[in-house]
Amino acid sequence: MSALSEGLTQIVIPLASLVGIGFALLQWFLVSRVKLSSQDSSNGYKQKLIESDEEEEGINNLEISIKCTEIQHAISVGATSFLFTEYKYLGIFMCVFGAIIFLFLGSVNGFSTKSEPCTYSQGNTCKPALANAIFSTIAFLLGALTSVLSGYLGMKIATYANARTTLEARKGVGKAFITAFRSGAVMGFLLAANGLLVLYVSINLFKLYYGDDWEGLYESITGYGLGGSSMALFGRVGGGIYTKAADVGADLVGKVERNIPEDDPRNPAVIADNVGDNVGDIAGMGSDLFGSYAESSCAALFVASISSFGISHEFTAMSYPLLISSMGIVVCLITTLFATDLFEIKKVSDIEPSLKRQLLISTVLMTAGIAVVSFFALPSEFTLFNFGTEKEVKNWHLFFCVAIGLWAGLIIGYTTEYYTSNAYSPVQDVADACRTGAATNVIFGLALGYKSVIIPIFAIAIAIFVSFSLAAMYGIAVAALGMLSTIATGLAIDAYGPISDNAGGIAEMAGMSHKIRERTDALDAAGNTTAAIGKGFAIGSAALVSLALFGAYVSRAGIKTVDVLTPKAFIGLIVGAMLPYWFSAMTMKSVGTAALKMVEEVRRQFNTIPGLMEGRVKPDYANCVKISTDASLREMIPPGALVMLTPLIVGTLFGVETLAGVLAGALVSGVQVAISASNTGGAWDNAKKYIEAGVSEHAKSLGPKGSECHKAAVIGDTIGDPLKDTSGPSLNILIKLMAVESLVFAPFFAAHGGFLFKFI
Repeated sequence: MSALSEGLTQIVIPLASLVGIGFALLQWFLVSRVKLSSQDSSNGYKQKLIESDEEEEGINNLEISIKCTEIQHAISVGATSFLFTEYKYLGIFMCVFGAIIFLFLGSVNGFSTKSEPCTYSQGNTCKPALANAIFSTIAFLLGALTSVLSGYLGMKIATYANARTTLEARKGVGKAFITAFRSGAVMGFLLAANGLLVLYVSINLFKLYYGDDWEGLYESITGYGLGGSSMALFGRVGGGIYTKAADVGADLVGKVERNIPEDDPRNPAVIADNVGDNVGDIAGMGSDLFGSYAESSCAALFVASISSFGISHEFTAMSYPLLISSMGIVVCLITTLFATDLFEIKKVSDIEPSLKRQLLISTVLMTAGIAVVSFFALPSEFTLFNFGTEKEVKNWHLFFCVAIGLWAGLIIGYTTEYYTSNAYSPVQDVADACRTGAATNVIFGLALGYKSVIIPIFAIAIAIFVSFSLAAMYGIAVAALGMLSTIATGLAIDAYGPISDNAGGIAEMAGMSHKIRERTDALDAAGNTTAAIGKGFAIGSAALVSLALFGAYVSRAGIKTVDVLTPKAFIGLIVGAMLPYWFSAMTMKSVGTAALKMVEEVRRQFNTIPGLMEGRVKPDYANCVKISTDASLREMIPPGALVMLTPLIVGTLFGVETLAGVLAGALVSGVQVAISASNTGGAWDNAKKYIEAGVSEHAKSLGPKGSECHKAAVIGDTIGDPLKDTSGPSLNILIKLMAVESLVFAPFFAAHGGFLFKFI
């Protein structure tokens, strides 16, 4: 028996969720106290913010704050309108795919309403397959809606905070950092708390029908993870194409051809570029990490339901994954206070260490939190399902499984930071390679990306070996959950990046002084590194999540072993390993096609609008926004269809063994490609920023902006844009989405799949 009673568990989980939501609202309130203009104040007096303690000579402060408000409004309207258009398409997809889930799973036993023998609890009867079809569809829709909500809320807070961060930069870099970080925390805590609360409520509502049939209950709950990740795929790909089409167009024509600064208001693509940061890096990342969280929880719950926890109906032990997430919210709350209240940022060099400290503090505190949950929520000894056998496990085994996932995440985060931050030699070497032009820059950048895969893969491999040895597939599922247990902090430092990037853009467009732009650039450079760290976490956790889902799929499909020497499995393996390349080709070409149109439009405006280069007239921003919107909505469908249809086609035509091979192949190759793509792009971006900042003697020798070295760095950055913000981050969704989809449809594939081989 667990030391924690069922009644207390039923209180602790929703309470932690509500605390997370409350803390997010508190951070939102604190950010909202930064006023954008005198009209925001109830007393009507000019704000202290506008009477900044560092007045800029000859500049009308009130006029600048009004300009900032106008730019913020334009970005917010652009982002909201894009997301609403995207969600209309996704709404149609949700309905169609929900119907497919119902039809496939309902047909397993010919839409029978009779109870049937349980798959795992021998001698017991379980609810009919039709019930599983209905509840899996409901869970899918709930997961999809929560994912969409996570992305949308993140975008709203980011567009709310960007101009406030710009104006706070006038008081000093510390004030701007706190505003940006608090805004990121709003997104992190809302996502973690909403994801946990919706999952907890769904389980309790489903239980009203399922009663003691926990096998059927938790099998249907896997639809929640499928819904979350399917929305994340389209959000990531669509948002990534949008942001990179604008970014590449703005950089190639503005910086390389016209030699104007980044985010210059004369550049027609500048608003589309800033909108893109919010729809790709914020809304896309929010949906992505929510998907990982939902899937790791669902994988752990499903494996537990067919183990001693589920068979003996121990609710507290069964809820171990949810209790880990609850503890994570509390730990992240304490960790956030270290950044916003306990340590003050006094100078630019304090920014990056403060963000890295967040990772370390949350990991150390969470390790203690995991120990508490493991010893109170779990019986001292129990058995776990291990491919047809039962494995004896002790509660401290699970503590080590979760902890190793957590610490593997930290190692991946720190390795990513080493390879993408311009404070270290790898990025400085890439910057130095720009002396001889863009070609050597590209060669060095690609080499860095490939090399950066080594340590994360060893970390993932060790985590898999230890967790599987201690607790079989359940161990891997909770290791993935351990990596994601500090998701609120991870998202806060991740969302901080695009908010700072937008803040810098607004400072440039509003005509603020060079000193303010230097501060926002410093925030942005640190944000680039944290964004790369966030992608590292997302990819690492995706590897563990998809392996846990793979194990659950193999169990549910009734496969005893996956033997790669059999032709059925091997052809799946080799095709699965190819899929990440096919998917990357689609997304890269989509960005290239959209960027081509953007470059032509920006050139057209510079060549045909008189007075644009002199700043006498405004460019046509709306046309560039339209190009990005149309391209992303059109181009996100083929890659999405590839990922969603592959498991259905392979499982139906070739059977469960071939599909197992496809999942294994996609996992093994997808992780490598995703890490190298993300880190190569991040390194090129920060190599460019290293030259632009000119802080060290080495950096000064490569600059200034507009030099041949700088132009070579901009070309590298432009090539890296689709790698780090479209293809790389989308690949982690590919590997876990195919795995969770296979698990949801496993009953159908086991009953009716592989009919093509029946004729051979």
